[in-house]
Amino acid sequence: MEADLVTKEEVEAAHDVLKKVVRRTPLQHDEYLSQKYQCNVYLKREDLQRVRSFKLRGAYYAISQLTEKQLANGVVCASAGNHAQGVAYTCQAMKVNATIFMPTTTPNQKISQVKFFGGEYVTIQLVGDTFDASAKASRQYGEEHNQTFIDPFNDKDVIAGQGSLAVEMLEDLDGQADMVFAAIGGGGLISGVSSYVKAVSPQTKIIGVEPKGARSMAEALRVGHAIELKKVDSFVDGAAVKKAGEKTLAHVQAYVDQVIDVEEGLVCSTILELYTRQAIVAEPAGALSIAALADHQAEIKGKTVICIVSGGNNDINRMQEIDERSLIYEGLKHYFLINFPQRPGALREFVTDILGPNDDITKFEYTKKVNRGSGPVVIGVLLADKNDSQALKERVAQFDPSFIDLNQDQMLFTLLV
Repeated sequence: MEADLVTKEEVEAAHDVLKKVVRRTPLQHDEYLSQKYQCNVYLKREDLQRVRSFKLRGAYYAISQLTEKQLANGVVCASAGNHAQGVAYTCQAMKVNATIFMPTTTPNQKISQVKFFGGEYVTIQLVGDTFDASAKASRQYGEEHNQTFIDPFNDKDVIAGQGSLAVEMLEDLDGQADMVFAAIGGGGLISGVSSYVKAVSPQTKIIGVEPKGARSMAEALRVGHAIELKKVDSFVDGAAVKKAGEKTLAHVQAYVDQVIDVEEGLVCSTILELYTRQAIVAEPAGALSIAALADHQAEIKGKTVICIVSGGNNDINRMQEIDERSLIYEGLKHYFLINFPQRPGALREFVTDILGPNDDITKFEYTKKVNRGSGPVVIGVLLADKNDSQALKERVAQFDPSFIDLNQDQMLFTLLV
């Protein structure tokens, strides 16, 4: 299998082609994160790329390597958004037609950007609830219309193209990196980066980061081959892949030191922190590498660390959900299903006896209001101090011993909140 791995020379060849096309994104020393984690943190800002993600690199290089015959009927791809933008930009630049399949759950911001970058050369098809469903439809369409499929990650040219950012990264770094953190969706980014970094700086540790709700690479490593997850949490849409690639798995097995996962709530907190502290707009997948630092504080202390900010295509309409997930993860926001007396003064008693002086009710809704003494109510509480959460639950239990903590019941939470 090693013969199929991308080499340092292949990454450098891709870099030579791409340096005339892509933006050389900065490698920035981050003062805030460095102080927070007591180490030297550098951010590779692929959120500042032409299509606001690294995906342009792999898409452009892969399409540039196709023959005229392979391009004759155009290309087809599937993407949760960023690969689609890379393909769209490339096809506009090379005057090649493309049919781009995207999941129906793709944020509108990414769909509109694909239309913008591709113009008249791109047709968009919204199919399936997940990337994998969309990918299946796109492959079938490609076969029926004789269009060349541009894989978002399981392709050597795509992997080499993504690895081109590592060439810039190490050239711009003053000294050597102890650790590099990179997001994993299907594995194209981590494969290209690790191929080059391990060849140039073998002592550098490569850490791949997946969202907890989409651990396709970790599962592939566990069983020894790519395997499809039964379900994924699509919140981190740029990394919500049900099945990693066989080619990318081989690279991870060969070059990546560790694959970890982070909670989606921590990703949300990281997005908000990046925006408020450093004015960086990162999408969920783009924040994965930085979110991972929180769980590696002891390991990274005093080290030189690079985090790849893989994308900045965040839909502003998602900020309310991001804020909500962050507050829940931080232990500040709680939702309960409580049997509530239907009589005057009951809410005032709840506020007086149950809430702290600086706590707030953010939601109060009867789920079924009938003419009887009590009824189930969904109550949202925002705490001033997360350390008060246990005491709050104890007081709620005194108010209603049969209450349900909706934060701990995802199905009921989704249904009622």
